[in-house]
Amino acid sequence: MFLRTVIMDTELNVSYITLWGYVELNKYKYLYFAIMFTVYLLIICSNSIIVYLIWTNKNLHEPMYIFIAALLFNCVLYSTTLYPKLLIDFLSENQIISYLACHFQFFMFYTVGCAEFLLLAVMSFDRYVSICKPLQYRMIMTKSTVNLFLVLAWFFPACHIAVQTILSAKAKICNLRLNGIICNNVIYSIHCVRSRPIAIFGVVALINIVYIPMIFTVFTYAKIFVISYKNSKTLRKKVAETCIPHLLVLISYFCLITYDVIIARMDVDFPQTVCFIMTLQVLLYHPLFNPFIYGIKMKEICKRLKRLFCSGKI
Repeated sequence: MFLRTVIMDTELNVSYITLWGYVELNKYKYLYFAIMFTVYLLIICSNSIIVYLIWTNKNLHEPMYIFIAALLFNCVLYSTTLYPKLLIDFLSENQIISYLACHFQFFMFYTVGCAEFLLLAVMSFDRYVSICKPLQYRMIMTKSTVNLFLVLAWFFPACHIAVQTILSAKAKICNLRLNGIICNNVIYSIHCVRSRPIAIFGVVALINIVYIPMIFTVFTYAKIFVISYKNSKTLRKKVAETCIPHLLVLISYFCLITYDVIIARMDVDFPQTVCFIMTLQVLLYHPLFNPFIYGIKMKEICKRLKRLFCSGKI
């Protein structure tokens, strides 16, 4: 790997951060580019197809499918925030990003990433009402309620992350070399001093937009499983079909977010190769696998996918 230096644009007074987290980039840059470009195309196509199916089929304009469409659209936003810059970096001589662009990526990465926890929480509530209170479902899950949940799923994390982004952007920096490939929590390592307000508000944000939604989701599904266990086999099958995919997504995503917090907040010194591989997993898994999980496991979506690809009709 060639040594990369900090570049300063003196005319515009813009600082550029060097991304120092790549492993054997000069040796494998074309391989990295080919893999990530293929993955990005798969993410965009697979997520967009299911969103399109839900959007164009009136029979799928139910809260459960609307929330799935929102989750998959969130995957597209998440990937678009990161992949184009990564693809450019793979083929560039210097892997750099402007200080302002880095904070914008930080804001989008965590806003969209944490929105997934809230969307999964909303989906669990929808399943709870549908399975445990079917007679009240139409009255509770109205169009206005669904729209309100969707707005809050993105607006609530954005408010929390905006505060952290502003505080970070105002902090004094003593180093323009970032030991990572994206602007995530590692951005705090370039600050001269660890900011106590940023640390405190980071914990508050973590509790509000990650842990509380996750606990709510797990508790809700636990209650659904208990109720379904006491009822018919048909209900248990319905619960397994609609709830298990959500739980799998939640657990795996939470594990990756936990890694992100540990490596940045607790100053754990992992080898660069390990950090690189783990960061790629954060970027790959959910945007790539969510459409397959929901496309295959959700019977109505799967049925329309078969119609689309087998007969060319939706």
